[in-house]
Amino acid sequence: MTAKPTPPRAEVHKWDFKARFRRNAFGWKSQPAVTRVKQAVAEIKAVAKVDPVLAAEGAVVFLERVSPAIEHVDGSSGSMGAAVNKAIRDLWPLIANAPVDTKKREAWLERLFAAHEADEMPYIEELTDHWGALCGSKEVASKWAEKLLGITRLALGPDKSTRHYFHGTSACLAALYHAERYDEIIELLTVRTIWSFQQWTVRALAASGDADRALDCAESCRGLYADDSEVDIACEEILLAAGRHHEAYARYGVGANQTGTCLATFRTVTKKYPHVAPAEVLADLVRSTPGDEGQWFSAAKDAGLYADAIALVSQSPCDPKTLTRAARDYIQKQPAFAVEAGLLAVYWMVRNAGYSISSADVWEAYRSTLAAAEQLGDAVEVKDRVRTLVAAEGPGDYFVTRMIGRELGL
Repeated sequence: MTAKPTPPRAEVHKWDFKARFRRNAFGWKSQPAVTRVKQAVAEIKAVAKVDPVLAAEGAVVFLERVSPAIEHVDGSSGSMGAAVNKAIRDLWPLIANAPVDTKKREAWLERLFAAHEADEMPYIEELTDHWGALCGSKEVASKWAEKLLGITRLALGPDKSTRHYFHGTSACLAALYHAERYDEIIELLTVRTIWSFQQWTVRALAASGDADRALDCAESCRGLYADDSEVDIACEEILLAAGRHHEAYARYGVGANQTGTCLATFRTVTKKYPHVAPAEVLADLVRSTPGDEGQWFSAAKDAGLYADAIALVSQSPCDPKTLTRAARDYIQKQPAFAVEAGLLAVYWMVRNAGYSISSADVWEAYRSTLAAAEQLGDAVEVKDRVRTLVAAEGPGDYFVTRMIGRELGL
Protein backbone atom coordinates (compact mmCIF):
# COMPACT_ATOMS: atom_id res chain seq x y z
CA MET A 1 0.00 0.00 0.00
CA THR A 2 1.38 3.37 -1.02
CA ALA A 3 1.90 5.74 1.90
CA LYS A 4 0.03 9.03 1.83
CA PRO A 5 2.50 11.85 1.08
CA THR A 6 3.25 14.14 3.99
CA PRO A 7 2.30 17.79 3.33
CA PRO A 8 5.27 20.14 3.05
CA ARG A 9 6.17 21.94 6.30
CA ALA A 10 6.46 25.67 6.74
CA GLU A 11 10.24 25.74 6.81
CA VAL A 12 10.57 24.13 3.38
CA HIS A 13 7.37 25.20 1.65
CA LYS A 14 7.83 27.85 -1.03
CA TRP A 15 5.07 30.42 -1.05
CA ASP A 16 4.54 32.05 -4.43
CA PHE A 17 3.24 35.26 -2.87
CA LYS A 18 6.38 35.91 -0.81
CA ALA A 19 8.41 37.09 -3.79
CA ARG A 20 5.62 39.50 -4.75
CA PHE A 21 5.25 41.01 -1.29
CA ARG A 22 8.57 42.61 -0.54
CA ARG A 23 8.98 46.15 0.76
CA ASN A 24 7.85 48.80 -1.75
CA ALA A 25 6.98 46.07 -4.26
CA PHE A 26 4.09 48.08 -5.72
CA GLY A 27 3.83 51.52 -7.25
CA TRP A 28 0.95 53.93 -6.88
CA LYS A 29 -1.61 51.98 -8.95
CA SER A 30 -3.92 50.02 -6.69
CA GLN A 31 -5.27 47.39 -9.08
CA PRO A 32 -2.07 45.30 -9.44
CA ALA A 33 -1.68 45.24 -5.65
CA VAL A 34 -5.34 44.35 -5.09
CA THR A 35 -4.99 41.47 -7.55
CA ARG A 36 -1.87 40.17 -5.80
CA VAL A 37 -3.58 40.34 -2.41
CA LYS A 38 -6.45 38.23 -3.71
CA GLN A 39 -4.03 35.74 -5.26
CA ALA A 40 -2.09 35.43 -2.01
CA VAL A 41 -5.24 34.75 -0.01
CA ALA A 42 -6.37 32.15 -2.55
CA GLU A 43 -2.97 30.42 -2.34
CA ILE A 44 -3.10 30.28 1.45
CA LYS A 45 -6.69 29.03 1.54
CA ALA A 46 -5.85 26.29 -0.96
CA VAL A 47 -3.05 25.05 1.31
CA ALA A 48 -5.43 25.17 4.30
CA LYS A 49 -7.42 22.30 2.77
CA VAL A 50 -4.36 20.07 3.07
CA ASP A 51 -2.35 21.47 5.97
CA PRO A 52 -4.02 23.99 8.32
CA VAL A 53 -0.83 24.66 10.28
CA LEU A 54 1.16 25.47 7.16
CA ALA A 55 -1.68 27.70 5.94
CA ALA A 56 -1.68 29.56 9.26
CA GLU A 57 2.06 30.11 8.93
CA GLY A 58 1.48 31.44 5.42
CA ALA A 59 -1.19 33.79 6.75
CA VAL A 60 1.25 35.16 9.34
CA VAL A 61 3.89 35.68 6.66
CA PHE A 62 1.41 37.49 4.43
CA LEU A 63 0.24 39.79 7.23
CA GLU A 64 3.85 40.62 8.06
CA ARG A 65 4.60 41.54 4.47
CA VAL A 66 1.49 43.17 3.08
CA SER A 67 1.76 46.67 4.57
CA PRO A 68 5.44 47.29 3.68
CA ALA A 69 4.74 46.03 0.17
CA ILE A 70 1.83 48.38 -0.53
CA GLU A 71 2.82 51.49 1.43
CA HIS A 72 3.23 53.54 -1.79
CA VAL A 73 -0.08 52.42 -3.33
CA ASP A 74 -2.70 55.13 -3.79
CA GLY A 75 -5.42 54.19 -1.33
CA SER A 76 -7.75 57.10 -2.03
CA SER A 77 -10.33 54.96 -3.84
CA GLY A 78 -10.66 52.64 -0.86
CA SER A 79 -10.14 49.50 -2.96
CA MET A 80 -6.72 48.76 -1.47
CA GLY A 81 -7.91 49.04 2.10
CA ALA A 82 -11.00 47.00 1.34
CA ALA A 83 -8.90 44.22 -0.21
CA VAL A 84 -6.61 44.04 2.82
CA ASN A 85 -9.51 44.10 5.27
CA LYS A 86 -11.16 41.22 3.40
CA ALA A 87 -7.84 39.36 3.46
CA ILE A 88 -7.68 39.80 7.23
CA ARG A 89 -11.25 38.53 7.62
CA ASP A 90 -10.41 35.49 5.48
CA LEU A 91 -7.11 34.68 7.15
CA TRP A 92 -7.42 35.35 10.85
CA PRO A 93 -9.66 32.27 11.42
CA LEU A 94 -6.95 30.09 9.84
CA ILE A 95 -4.47 31.33 12.44
CA ALA A 96 -6.94 31.19 15.32
CA ASN A 97 -8.05 27.63 14.56
CA ALA A 98 -4.66 26.13 13.70
CA PRO A 99 -3.85 23.13 15.96
CA VAL A 100 -0.49 24.26 17.36
CA ASP A 101 1.13 24.27 20.78
CA THR A 102 1.36 27.37 22.93
CA LYS A 103 4.99 28.03 22.03
CA LYS A 104 4.20 28.17 18.30
CA ARG A 105 1.14 30.33 18.85
CA GLU A 106 3.07 32.75 21.04
CA ALA A 107 5.68 33.08 18.31
CA TRP A 108 2.99 33.89 15.75
CA LEU A 109 1.41 36.46 18.06
CA GLU A 110 4.72 38.20 18.67
CA ARG A 111 5.35 38.44 14.92
CA LEU A 112 1.86 39.75 14.23
CA PHE A 113 2.04 42.29 17.02
CA ALA A 114 5.36 43.58 15.71
CA ALA A 115 3.88 43.86 12.20
CA HIS A 116 0.89 45.72 13.59
CA GLU A 117 3.14 48.12 15.50
CA ALA A 118 5.17 48.85 12.34
CA ASP A 119 2.04 49.35 10.21
CA GLU A 120 2.26 53.07 9.47
CA MET A 121 -0.54 53.51 6.92
CA PRO A 122 -2.23 51.55 8.67
CA TYR A 123 -3.50 48.64 6.60
CA ILE A 124 -3.67 45.77 9.11
CA GLU A 125 -5.17 47.84 11.94
CA GLU A 126 -8.27 45.62 11.97
CA LEU A 127 -6.20 42.58 12.90
CA THR A 128 -6.15 43.39 16.62
CA ASP A 129 -9.95 43.32 16.77
CA HIS A 130 -9.55 39.53 16.57
CA TRP A 131 -6.66 39.26 19.01
CA GLY A 132 -8.57 37.27 21.58
CA ALA A 133 -9.46 34.59 19.05
CA LEU A 134 -5.91 34.61 17.69
CA CYS A 135 -4.67 33.76 21.18
CA GLY A 136 -6.44 30.45 20.86
CA SER A 137 -7.15 29.92 24.56
CA LYS A 138 -8.28 31.85 27.62
CA GLU A 139 -4.86 31.32 29.22
CA VAL A 140 -2.90 32.83 26.34
CA ALA A 141 -5.44 35.64 25.98
CA SER A 142 -5.13 36.46 29.68
CA LYS A 143 -1.36 36.52 29.41
CA TRP A 144 -1.52 38.98 26.52
CA ALA A 145 -4.04 41.10 28.38
CA GLU A 146 -1.63 41.38 31.30
CA LYS A 147 1.17 42.32 28.94
CA LEU A 148 -0.84 45.18 27.43
CA LEU A 149 -3.01 46.25 30.34
CA GLY A 150 -0.75 48.86 31.91
CA ILE A 151 -0.24 51.00 28.84
CA THR A 152 -3.85 50.47 27.74
CA ARG A 153 -5.06 51.77 31.09
CA LEU A 154 -3.02 54.94 30.59
CA ALA A 155 -4.17 55.30 26.99
CA LEU A 156 -7.86 55.10 27.94
CA GLY A 157 -7.68 56.79 31.34
CA PRO A 158 -9.19 60.11 32.42
CA ASP A 159 -5.82 61.85 32.84
CA LYS A 160 -5.33 63.86 29.65
CA SER A 161 -1.59 64.09 30.27
CA THR A 162 -1.22 60.32 29.85
CA ARG A 163 -4.18 59.60 27.59
CA HIS A 164 -2.85 58.77 24.11
CA TYR A 165 -3.04 56.46 21.12
CA PHE A 166 -1.72 52.96 21.67
CA HIS A 167 -1.79 50.55 18.75
CA GLY A 168 -2.35 47.63 21.12
CA THR A 169 -5.50 48.95 22.79
CA SER A 170 -7.88 46.85 20.69
CA ALA A 171 -5.66 43.81 21.19
CA CYS A 172 -5.81 44.27 24.95
CA LEU A 173 -9.59 44.67 25.00
CA ALA A 174 -10.09 41.69 22.69
CA ALA A 175 -7.77 39.56 24.85
CA LEU A 176 -9.62 40.56 28.02
CA TYR A 177 -12.90 39.65 26.37
CA HIS A 178 -11.64 36.24 25.23
CA ALA A 179 -10.30 35.63 28.73
CA GLU A 180 -13.78 36.49 30.05
CA ARG A 181 -12.45 39.33 32.19
CA TYR A 182 -15.50 41.43 31.52
CA ASP A 183 -15.42 43.62 34.65
CA GLU A 184 -11.95 44.87 33.72
CA ILE A 185 -13.16 45.92 30.27
CA ILE A 186 -16.02 47.90 31.80
CA GLU A 187 -13.63 49.53 34.28
CA LEU A 188 -11.15 50.45 31.56
CA LEU A 189 -13.77 52.18 29.43
CA THR A 190 -15.48 54.40 31.97
CA VAL A 191 -14.29 57.42 29.95
CA ARG A 192 -16.18 57.61 26.66
CA THR A 193 -14.08 56.92 23.59
CA ILE A 194 -14.43 55.84 19.97
CA TRP A 195 -16.77 53.01 19.06
CA SER A 196 -14.02 50.58 18.07
CA PHE A 197 -13.05 50.58 21.77
CA GLN A 198 -16.42 51.27 23.36
CA GLN A 199 -17.99 48.28 21.61
CA TRP A 200 -16.06 46.05 24.00
CA THR A 201 -18.01 47.50 26.93
CA VAL A 202 -21.21 46.63 25.10
CA ARG A 203 -19.96 43.11 24.41
CA ALA A 204 -18.76 42.64 27.98
CA LEU A 205 -22.11 43.70 29.44
CA ALA A 206 -23.97 41.39 27.06
CA ALA A 207 -21.65 38.47 27.82
CA SER A 208 -22.20 39.11 31.54
CA GLY A 209 -25.91 38.56 30.98
CA ASP A 210 -27.01 42.19 31.23
CA ALA A 211 -28.50 42.65 27.77
CA ASP A 212 -30.56 45.71 28.66
CA ARG A 213 -27.60 47.57 30.12
CA ALA A 214 -25.57 46.61 27.06
CA LEU A 215 -28.29 48.06 24.83
CA ASP A 216 -28.39 51.28 26.85
CA CYS A 217 -24.60 51.57 26.59
CA ALA A 218 -24.66 51.06 22.83
CA GLU A 219 -27.49 53.55 22.34
CA SER A 220 -25.56 56.16 24.33
CA CYS A 221 -22.70 55.90 21.82
CA ARG A 222 -24.71 57.14 18.85
CA GLY A 223 -23.54 60.25 17.07
CA LEU A 224 -20.27 61.36 18.60
CA TYR A 225 -18.83 57.90 19.19
CA ALA A 226 -20.51 55.67 16.59
CA ASP A 227 -22.75 55.97 13.56
CA ASP A 228 -26.24 54.53 13.66
CA SER A 229 -25.51 51.44 11.57
CA GLU A 230 -22.74 50.28 13.92
CA VAL A 231 -25.00 50.65 16.93
CA ASP A 232 -27.90 48.94 15.17
CA ILE A 233 -25.73 45.93 14.29
CA ALA A 234 -24.40 45.58 17.83
CA CYS A 235 -27.84 45.91 19.42
CA GLU A 236 -29.44 43.46 17.01
CA GLU A 237 -26.76 40.87 17.83
CA ILE A 238 -27.42 41.31 21.55
CA LEU A 239 -31.16 40.82 21.22
CA LEU A 240 -30.85 37.85 18.87
CA ALA A 241 -28.36 36.18 21.22
CA ALA A 242 -30.86 36.73 24.06
CA GLY A 243 -33.62 35.10 22.02
CA ARG A 244 -35.57 38.36 21.74
CA HIS A 245 -36.18 38.03 18.00
CA HIS A 246 -39.37 40.08 17.72
CA GLU A 247 -37.80 43.00 19.58
CA ALA A 248 -34.63 42.70 17.49
CA TYR A 249 -36.64 43.06 14.29
CA ALA A 250 -38.86 45.84 15.57
CA ARG A 251 -35.97 47.99 16.81
CA TYR A 252 -33.04 47.12 14.58
CA GLY A 253 -34.11 44.80 11.76
CA VAL A 254 -34.02 47.51 9.12
CA GLY A 255 -31.02 49.56 10.24
CA ALA A 256 -28.72 46.64 11.01
CA ASN A 257 -29.03 44.89 7.67
CA GLN A 258 -28.32 47.49 5.00
CA THR A 259 -26.35 46.00 2.10
CA GLY A 260 -25.21 47.13 -1.32
CA THR A 261 -28.61 46.84 -3.04
CA CYS A 262 -32.25 47.02 -2.00
CA LEU A 263 -32.84 43.46 -3.18
CA ALA A 264 -29.91 42.11 -1.14
CA THR A 265 -31.11 44.03 1.92
CA PHE A 266 -34.60 42.57 1.57
CA ARG A 267 -33.24 39.04 1.22
CA THR A 268 -30.97 39.49 4.23
CA VAL A 269 -33.78 40.69 6.46
CA THR A 270 -36.31 38.06 5.38
CA LYS A 271 -33.75 35.28 5.85
CA LYS A 272 -32.80 36.49 9.32
CA TYR A 273 -36.42 37.02 10.41
CA PRO A 274 -38.49 34.21 8.88
CA HIS A 275 -41.28 34.87 11.39
CA VAL A 276 -41.98 38.26 9.76
CA ALA A 277 -44.13 38.24 6.61
CA PRO A 278 -42.23 39.37 3.50
CA ALA A 279 -44.90 42.01 2.82
CA GLU A 280 -44.32 43.50 6.27
CA VAL A 281 -40.55 43.51 5.76
CA LEU A 282 -40.99 45.21 2.39
CA ALA A 283 -43.27 47.87 3.85
CA ASP A 284 -40.81 48.62 6.66
CA LEU A 285 -37.90 48.87 4.24
CA VAL A 286 -39.84 51.14 1.89
CA ARG A 287 -40.67 53.46 4.78
CA SER A 288 -36.96 53.73 5.57
CA THR A 289 -36.23 55.35 2.18
CA PRO A 290 -38.93 57.96 1.51
CA GLY A 291 -38.82 59.22 -2.06
CA ASP A 292 -37.07 56.10 -3.35
CA GLU A 293 -39.99 53.68 -3.34
CA GLY A 294 -39.23 52.48 -6.86
CA GLN A 295 -35.84 51.17 -5.83
CA TRP A 296 -37.63 48.35 -3.97
CA PHE A 297 -39.32 47.07 -7.16
CA SER A 298 -36.98 44.07 -7.54
CA ALA A 299 -37.41 43.11 -3.88
CA ALA A 300 -41.19 43.10 -4.22
CA LYS A 301 -40.97 41.13 -7.47
CA ASP A 302 -38.58 38.64 -5.87
CA ALA A 303 -41.12 38.00 -3.11
CA GLY A 304 -43.97 37.53 -5.56
CA LEU A 305 -45.60 40.77 -4.40
CA TYR A 306 -46.40 41.85 -7.93
CA ALA A 307 -49.09 44.42 -7.14
CA ASP A 308 -46.81 46.01 -4.56
CA ALA A 309 -43.96 46.09 -7.06
CA ILE A 310 -46.04 47.98 -9.59
CA ALA A 311 -47.37 50.37 -6.95
CA LEU A 312 -43.85 51.18 -5.77
CA VAL A 313 -42.43 51.93 -9.20
CA SER A 314 -45.46 54.05 -9.98
CA GLN A 315 -44.42 56.39 -7.14
CA SER A 316 -40.74 56.96 -7.97
CA PRO A 317 -38.26 55.91 -10.67
CA CYS A 318 -36.65 52.55 -11.14
CA ASP A 319 -34.09 51.80 -13.84
CA PRO A 320 -36.19 51.23 -17.01
CA LYS A 321 -33.88 48.35 -17.95
CA THR A 322 -34.88 46.56 -14.73
CA LEU A 323 -38.52 47.04 -15.59
CA THR A 324 -37.96 45.86 -19.14
CA ARG A 325 -36.28 42.66 -17.92
CA ALA A 326 -39.24 42.02 -15.64
CA ALA A 327 -41.64 42.51 -18.55
CA ARG A 328 -39.63 40.14 -20.73
CA ASP A 329 -39.15 37.45 -18.09
CA TYR A 330 -42.76 37.36 -16.90
CA ILE A 331 -44.58 37.30 -20.25
CA GLN A 332 -45.73 33.73 -19.72
CA LYS A 333 -45.99 33.30 -15.96
CA GLN A 334 -47.37 36.71 -14.94
CA PRO A 335 -48.52 38.50 -18.10
CA ALA A 336 -50.58 41.15 -16.27
CA PHE A 337 -47.55 42.07 -14.19
CA ALA A 338 -45.35 42.03 -17.29
CA VAL A 339 -47.66 44.46 -19.08
CA GLU A 340 -47.60 46.96 -16.22
CA ALA A 341 -43.83 46.63 -15.79
CA GLY A 342 -43.31 47.22 -19.50
CA LEU A 343 -45.60 50.23 -19.54
CA LEU A 344 -43.74 51.73 -16.58
CA ALA A 345 -40.45 51.10 -18.37
CA VAL A 346 -41.71 53.24 -21.25
CA TYR A 347 -43.13 55.78 -18.80
CA TRP A 348 -39.77 56.32 -17.10
CA MET A 349 -37.86 56.29 -20.39
CA VAL A 350 -40.08 59.11 -21.62
CA ARG A 351 -39.13 61.00 -18.45
CA ASN A 352 -35.40 60.42 -18.99
CA ALA A 353 -34.96 58.10 -16.02
CA GLY A 354 -32.16 55.55 -16.12
CA TYR A 355 -28.70 55.62 -17.63
CA SER A 356 -27.48 54.93 -21.17
CA ILE A 357 -30.86 53.97 -22.55
CA SER A 358 -30.37 52.74 -26.11
CA SER A 359 -32.72 52.23 -29.04
CA ALA A 360 -32.55 48.49 -28.34
CA ASP A 361 -33.79 49.12 -24.80
CA VAL A 362 -36.77 51.09 -26.06
CA TRP A 363 -37.72 48.44 -28.59
CA GLU A 364 -37.34 45.61 -26.06
CA ALA A 365 -39.62 47.38 -23.60
CA TYR A 366 -42.23 47.96 -26.30
CA ARG A 367 -42.14 44.45 -27.75
CA SER A 368 -42.12 42.73 -24.36
CA THR A 369 -45.11 44.79 -23.26
CA LEU A 370 -47.11 43.90 -26.37
CA ALA A 371 -46.11 40.25 -26.13
CA ALA A 372 -47.47 40.09 -22.59
CA ALA A 373 -50.60 41.95 -23.68
CA GLU A 374 -51.20 39.35 -26.38
CA GLN A 375 -51.22 36.67 -23.69
CA LEU A 376 -54.12 38.56 -22.10
CA GLY A 377 -55.87 39.40 -25.37
CA ASP A 378 -55.37 43.12 -24.71
CA ALA A 379 -52.83 44.01 -27.40
CA VAL A 380 -54.87 46.81 -28.96
CA GLU A 381 -55.70 48.49 -25.66
CA VAL A 382 -52.13 48.21 -24.39
CA LYS A 383 -50.73 49.63 -27.62
CA ASP A 384 -53.03 52.61 -27.13
CA ARG A 385 -51.64 53.04 -23.62
CA VAL A 386 -48.10 52.99 -24.98
CA ARG A 387 -49.08 55.57 -27.62
CA THR A 388 -50.47 57.86 -24.91
CA LEU A 389 -47.27 57.55 -22.86
CA VAL A 390 -44.97 58.30 -25.79
CA ALA A 391 -47.13 61.20 -27.01
CA ALA A 392 -46.53 62.87 -23.65
CA GLU A 393 -42.75 62.89 -24.10
CA GLY A 394 -41.53 66.31 -23.02
CA PRO A 395 -39.21 68.77 -24.75
CA GLY A 396 -35.78 67.46 -25.60
CA ASP A 397 -34.57 65.15 -28.30
CA TYR A 398 -37.77 63.05 -28.21
CA PHE A 399 -35.63 59.92 -28.09
CA VAL A 400 -38.43 57.44 -27.38
CA THR A 401 -40.66 59.07 -29.97
CA ARG A 402 -37.95 58.81 -32.60
CA MET A 403 -37.49 55.14 -31.83
CA ILE A 404 -41.06 53.84 -31.83
CA GLY A 405 -43.18 56.87 -32.81
CA ARG A 406 -43.70 55.68 -36.39
CA GLU A 407 -44.70 52.23 -35.13
CA LEU A 408 -47.34 53.94 -32.98
CA GLY A 409 -48.52 56.27 -35.73
CA LEU A 410 -47.15 59.41 -34.05
